[in-house]
Amino acid sequence: MFSGSFVAIVTPMRPDGSIDYDAWSRLIDLHLASGTRGIIVAGTTGESPSVDDGEVAELVSRAKRQIGGRMVLMAGAGQNSTAATVARARAVSALGVDALLVVTPAYNKPTQAGLYLHYAAVAAASAVPVMLYNVPGRTAVDLSPDTVARLATVPRIAAIKEAVADLARIRELLAKAPGIDVLSGDDATARDAVLAGAKGVVSVTANVAPRAMAEMITAALAGDVTRAAAIDATLAALHKDLFVESNPIPVKWALARMGLIGDGIRLPLTPLSSACHARVQAALAQAGIAVGAGV
Repeated sequence: MFSGSFVAIVTPMRPDGSIDYDAWSRLIDLHLASGTRGIIVAGTTGESPSVDDGEVAELVSRAKRQIGGRMVLMAGAGQNSTAATVARARAVSALGVDALLVVTPAYNKPTQAGLYLHYAAVAAASAVPVMLYNVPGRTAVDLSPDTVARLATVPRIAAIKEAVADLARIRELLAKAPGIDVLSGDDATARDAVLAGAKGVVSVTANVAPRAMAEMITAALAGDVTRAAAIDATLAALHKDLFVESNPIPVKWALARMGLIGDGIRLPLTPLSSACHARVQAALAQAGIAVGAGV
């Protein structure tokens, strides 16, 4: 299940912050037509801290009907406390998703023992496989490869999204936790991670360049170094400049310019500052992505 290009999909919103379900349908159609292996609903790129349980349920329900089994459907369940994460995992896994993505608790800075117990409790509550998500640059806690190796023996823990941009970390995970699938959570190093043995990527760039990301990962999985590098070169500016401000600010601005969503985003996030517009637009142009006046 956990192989290929997965998209950490944005949650489209209207200017008043309400969810735009027509745009949601457009985004899912885009990924169905572009070779995306799966979508992650209400991950951190989907503004999970600002999307409530009822909205997550509606997003999942609509996505499940539209996908009809043609892509893997995952949902974010990570919260700051273990009790809240267990409750979200139990509720979301009952909605018919294929798997959960569970980010490490932010700000709390638990020990490795605490992280092990946290994820073991979440996995016990879930009805579906769990993908761990390590992104210390956002959460201020690093899920160590040794802890991942321990968690690899826990029922239903099946994969990890590793967002440490270090191939040595990828290789260490592959060596120490062979029982779970390793996916890159860093677009800029995803190609090299897959060539080193990772199974795929959970991508922000795939929001705006889904076909190119899918083809690049497919080439890397096949060991076609030349083709993977050629495709990735067109995406290099996106990998960097979609993070010129906090994710998902730039990617939502880009999708709006592409005419796929509106400009809505929820506080405390704000629209992309005007000083960054030209930079993100240039990255889109380098990838061959046409932009217009938006929607």
